[in-house]
This record gives sequence, structure tokens and C-alpha cells, in this order.
Amino acid sequence: MATAQVTPEVVEAPPVAPATPVKMTDAAIGKVKEIMATQDPIPAGLRIGVVGGGCSGFQYSMSFENQSGMMDKVLRFADLKVFVDATSAMYLNGCVVDYVETLEAAGFKFENPTVKSTCGCGSSFSV
Repeated sequence: MATAQVTPEVVEAPPVAPATPVKMTDAAIGKVKEIMATQDPIPAGLRIGVVGGGCSGFQYSMSFENQSGMMDKVLRFADLKVFVDATSAMYLNGCVVDYVETLEAAGFKFENPTVKSTCGCGSSFSV
């Protein structure tokens, strides 16, 4: 009795777009561009990063930069360049940066799905 051999069908998966470590809301982009316009000279872009410190171990950082570093991922949001170093990109994966104005305060808010806990004041986090 002969057994038939079945050849599996090869189906190629569609290409996956590279993950963007950070997303920014329109409000955040607008506020960054507004602040950048007041700088002299106008910076090339915004650096978003994660640095050690705070009660829980890590803190977010934002600063203006005149150029990207060699190992930076350069993200573009409309005509705003955002620089993220390779180490920070690991901690920022899936993070959304928003700008929020309320009666009590105004500022940038990071919504990061990788965060396990934050400190009481909310300025630092752990993963």
C-alpha cells in the first residue's frame, strides 16, 4: 500500500512595518512646535528618552537637539523630527506622548503600556 506525500503550501506573510517606539498626539506635536518656534536658533528636533532616576527607577526626558546621534532612531511626525536613542526605544515601545491642559496643570503626559508601576508623585516609573 503506497502512501501519498503531501507537500505543504507555502504562504508568505505580508511585510510587517517596523514598530514605532513612540507615537505623538496632535496636541503634543503642536505644543512642541510652538515651543521650538521660540528657540534661537530653532532646533532640528525633539529628543525623547528614558533616564535612570526618580523613586521608581526611570524617568522620561525631553529636550531639543540640533542633530541626531549615530544610533538614534529618527521619527517624523508631520514636519517634526523626534530622536530616540536605541536604549530608550526599548522602554518606550508603544508609548503615546500627549499634551494635556487642565485647570490644575498643563504638561506632557506619557502613556506607556510597558510600565509596571509608578511612584506616588507620578514622575518616575518601573518596568
